[in-house]
Amino acid sequence: MDIDRNGLEVLSRPQCLALLAGASLGRVGVTVDALPVVLPVGFCLADDRILIRTSPGTKLAAALRGSVVAFEADDVDPLYHAGWSVLVTGIARTAGEGEVAPALDGARIPRWAPQGEDRVVAISTDVVTGRRLVAGRPPVIERTLHGARG
Repeated sequence: MDIDRNGLEVLSRPQCLALLAGASLGRVGVTVDALPVVLPVGFCLADDRILIRTSPGTKLAAALRGSVVAFEADDVDPLYHAGWSVLVTGIARTAGEGEVAPALDGARIPRWAPQGEDRVVAISTDVVTGRRLVAGRPPVIERTLHGARG
């Protein structure tokens, strides 16, 4: 197990992709009108690509055309002070026909908005990094009950 200088477990690319495969909500970081924006998105992982839904004509859709973007997904358990975070940097593009049907079949990409979201964007996983915080300390509630400060 590789540990970074902050005591976090450094995750390998395969570990990161496995965690992403089990998640369904992430955040995409894009530039909109020359300003950074981070937006929550439903997603799925397919063939090492992150697939998200968006609607044509939205600022997000425009920002994702051929742009380098950041994507992040995580899972945190604040009670046990444990969790993971995966960060991906890649190029966003409109998904090809072969990618769209499998992504939408069986609602693999969760629908968050009641309407719209009929465009699928694929984000390449060019750079993938991840960290895991392993539960090594007593839960916050236990530390609080015993008067310890965390």
